[in-house]
Amino acid sequence: MTQTLPHTAPEALLLDIAKRHFFVETLDTRMSDGLDFHDVAVWAMRAALAEAYAAGLAAARR
Repeated sequence: MTQTLPHTAPEALLLDIAKRHFFVETLDTRMSDGLDFHDVAVWAMRAALAEAYAAGLAAARR
């Protein structure tokens, strides 16, 4: 079963972060190991998580 999340503002932000840090086209499940699993450097993962955390913190302050 393909998992598709609603395209809300937070989902769009997560996709933007994933595209810039992990070079992925989509965060939707595509039922293909080659498309759904990616080798990711720990520094890229740290940067993406830090950006997502900062975005959540900024949203909570609004």
